[in-house]
Amino acid sequence: MYLAVVVTFMLVLPLGSIGLSLAATGATLSAALVAKWFVIWSVGARLSLAGFRQIIQPRYTAQVILSLEHEESHLLVRELGFANLALGIAGLACWLFPAWVPAVALAGAIFYCLAGFNHLVQPHRGKLESIAMVSDLFVGLVFATAFVGAIE
Repeated sequence: MYLAVVVTFMLVLPLGSIGLSLAATGATLSAALVAKWFVIWSVGARLSLAGFRQIIQPRYTAQVILSLEHEESHLLVRELGFANLALGIAGLACWLFPAWVPAVALAGAIFYCLAGFNHLVQPHRGKLESIAMVSDLFVGLVFATAFVGAIE
C-alpha cells in the first residue's frame, strides 16, 4: 500500500496533470509546468497527508517505516508531521498562488534531497525506508531541476 501511495503522488498524479495541462491548453512542456504539478502533488498533497498521519498516528512512521521501537520516538515523528503539514499546505496553496511555486519547489528540493540522503546513510534500511529514499531523491532532483529551469 505504501509503495502505491508514493508512486501515485510522486509520479502518476504529477505526470498525469502535466499531460492533461498540455492537452487542454496546448501549452508546451516547461520547467514551470513541471514544477507546478510536482509541487501541488508531491509537496502539497503527499506531505499534507503524511503530516496528518504522522500527527494522528506517529507509531506508523516510527515503527513501520523507520524501525524505531521506542515510544519516545513518537514525539519526534509528530513534530515531523507538523513540518510536513506546514510545507504541504504551502504546496497546496500554489494552486491559488502560482507565484509561490518556485519558492516551494526550492523548499521541496532541499527537504526531499536531505531526507533522501538521510535514508541513504542508514546502515539497516528496510524495504519501506528504501522506497522513501528512492522517491525522496527522485522528486528532490525533479524539484532542483525545475527550480533551476524556472529561474533561467
